[in-house]
Amino acid sequence: MSVDSFSRSEVSFESGGLRCAAWLYRPAGSAPHPCVVMAHGFAGTREVRLDAYAERFAAAGFAALVFDYRHFGASEGEPRQLLDIEKQLADWRSAIAWTRALAEIDPERVAIWGTSFSGGHVLTLGAEDRRLAAVVAQVPYCDPRAASGSASQMLRLLGAGLRDAVHGMLGLAPHEIAVVGVPGSLAVLTSPDSMPGYLALSPPGGLWRNAVAARIVLQLPRYRPLGAAARIECPLLVCVAEQDVVTPPGPAMEAAARARRGTSKRYPCQHFEIYLGALFEEAVGDQVAFLREHVAPKTRSATLASP
Repeated sequence: MSVDSFSRSEVSFESGGLRCAAWLYRPAGSAPHPCVVMAHGFAGTREVRLDAYAERFAAAGFAALVFDYRHFGASEGEPRQLLDIEKQLADWRSAIAWTRALAEIDPERVAIWGTSFSGGHVLTLGAEDRRLAAVVAQVPYCDPRAASGSASQMLRLLGAGLRDAVHGMLGLAPHEIAVVGVPGSLAVLTSPDSMPGYLALSPPGGLWRNAVAARIVLQLPRYRPLGAAARIECPLLVCVAEQDVVTPPGPAMEAAARARRGTSKRYPCQHFEIYLGALFEEAVGDQVAFLREHVAPKTRSATLASP
């Protein structure tokens, strides 16, 4: 992959009256380009390996917009580390609209790509936005009923969430909990692979923090992106980690099966292993092939040959 095949610039767009920071990757070649809009999973930031995916898409001829949600990373928003599902979905809608308005982007060839928690977001958005050219959901969060964790752990998280909700009502600083922790600790993700897996993706000196406002745990039981899958009309690719205990493979496979034009790819790995090494190469290769089939412009010869 040659860096001469694309460039990256810092851009921003507005969502809810606040600035969302983003990277815009521009491929070589003449515009207008197809584009992939991307954002991270649970309490993640764009620097946590999303650049690796965007670089591969840009080298393959796709523009890519990679953004931080409000309250996270380089984006505006106070208090910090506030994860609100409706706000994040609104950020996605703003990012898509901003991308479609760019003169260098073909507004009818915009795809969305999400991973883990944002893999659930792209399923939700894919069901509502009929202009999307394609959806890629990598190890997606689909159904809260598939979540692992002991009853005592759930009660501890609920207590932290209620405490933070009171903080919000009183205008106090959020009560934060860890995003990832060792098994038995008070954190949202405590599977044995969660803490070493997430930390392996985070560059030293970056903006990602292992903290989130605890009130999000009160929203999670009501968020079920799997229910939206059957309404997705555009092509959908679901990349599934077969040994995943963070976002289990069953609901992800079901999401692909429910979508009218859904397909799935399975990988012999745990949740965080798909982001690195040979498994990353395999998954991103499958994603590029999918995007080329469904989003890239048809050649003149292919157009003339079609009925």
